[in-house]
Amino acid sequence: MTQRPRASLGRVLDDLGATLLELVAGDPDRPIGGVAIYDPLDDPLLPQHALVLGVGLRDPEEITQVLRDLSRQQAAGLVLRSPVTVEEDVVEESGVAVLALTRGATWDQLGILLRSVLDVGVAESETLGGMPAGDLFALANATAALLDAPVTIEDRSSRVLAFSGRQDEADTARVETVLGRQVPERYSRLLSERGVFRELYRSDQPVYVAPMPASGPEVAIPRVAVAVRAGDEVLGSIWVAVHEPLTEERSEALLDAAKVVALHMLRIRADADVERRLRADLVSTALDGGTGAREALDRLGLADHTLVVLALAVPAAAERQRLADAFAMHLGAVQQRSAAALVGDVTYGLMPVDNEERAARIAQDFLDRVGDRFGATIGVATAVRLPQARASADRALRVLRSGRRTQRVARLADVQVEALLLELRDLVEARGEQPTGPIARLVAYDREHNSTLVETLRAWLDAFGDVTAAAAAVYVHPNTFRYRLRRLAEIGSLDLGDPDARFAAMLQLRVLAADTVSGGSLDEPC
Repeated sequence: MTQRPRASLGRVLDDLGATLLELVAGDPDRPIGGVAIYDPLDDPLLPQHALVLGVGLRDPEEITQVLRDLSRQQAAGLVLRSPVTVEEDVVEESGVAVLALTRGATWDQLGILLRSVLDVGVAESETLGGMPAGDLFALANATAALLDAPVTIEDRSSRVLAFSGRQDEADTARVETVLGRQVPERYSRLLSERGVFRELYRSDQPVYVAPMPASGPEVAIPRVAVAVRAGDEVLGSIWVAVHEPLTEERSEALLDAAKVVALHMLRIRADADVERRLRADLVSTALDGGTGAREALDRLGLADHTLVVLALAVPAAAERQRLADAFAMHLGAVQQRSAAALVGDVTYGLMPVDNEERAARIAQDFLDRVGDRFGATIGVATAVRLPQARASADRALRVLRSGRRTQRVARLADVQVEALLLELRDLVEARGEQPTGPIARLVAYDREHNSTLVETLRAWLDAFGDVTAAAAAVYVHPNTFRYRLRRLAEIGSLDLGDPDARFAAMLQLRVLAADTVSGGSLDEPC
């Protein structure tokens, strides 16, 4: 997919926020029609809804005047160098949002990345710093040529994003790193113990790293590393295998390369974020079933297919996007033309498969692969219309998230009764319903006497009247349990032989809030 979402300040803040920009004041939902640079000596004709870069603007009075001028030209926003001093009422009056460029970031970085994010005047063959946009391997080779040494570009987790040629000129550790596309754990741990990463991420200069220990006839050579930054954020690092410290000239070349690499890494991340957002918009539109659903399915390549909806939930918010990406990759690998995206706090997958059973097996296979450390669960459903399928998948997922089932994948048909009970509980809570009849009398008695008649009844009902099993569940002797059972029938005026009375009691115990039907300690006698 190449079409991007509608350009707006909100989109820009989502893509570049925290790294380069922050909203100081104003409406982030305004559309952006172009990017322009403020020039006090010129009065250019701005594009409609322009985002203006206020290079050199510092004086509060001048900023106020510029905001008024931009308001007349219907500009969307003004970017100023942080820290920003501006009165909110002035911003509100002008209708022009004010954004701050974070410390350490350059206007060049911002301008190039804005062009990339907004697609303003960017050709398909776009280059950054003279290199094809996003081609980290070309950057690694260019850097290696400048430094006459093999190079790797790595992220914050020491994962190799790209590497240059001539890696055979380095040592065994480098070859192992490149082949595994990850710095081996033993080397990464040793670098941490030596304080190399701490020094690397604190310094704005190349860091010389002494050779790592080598075994047998192997020869280890030193490294020179430099952090790749965008503003105050460390994106990764460049590592150069050298035989001696770099000269001053080559150190400057490495620093320049790090700046270019930062632009490309930001571009790659922005493109990935935009792609995720576009896919999320399409999946969400398709699931909603409105007037744009057909077009969304066409763009996803899923029109005219019977679809199964899978709803994936992960308790930890920090892991949701990671699992969403993994889920999308898994579905695409096992079933062509599948689509998955994080919508809110749930990842929805759309699969063109024949039946729910196969979709459930695919979902279970995914959870088996990622393990149980994420606590992920998946609801599965199909229907003639996607909104109904989504609702059914959500209902199944809710049962799993409530802990009422030990399984991690479920179809609505598997958990329909539990789903109905949860929905009935919602209705009861919304109305503020309280226990009535026998249950109300038992609750009152338990609270007054610190007894356990309610829990005794619950255990007996759950055991289908098996006194031995029910007594074991509450850790009392069967005779004691029989005595309590007779007491609760007497106190609650409950006919345990009446199936309707048993059903009414069980229903109240299931759907009423736990604190309204709880009694005393199970260890206390009646």
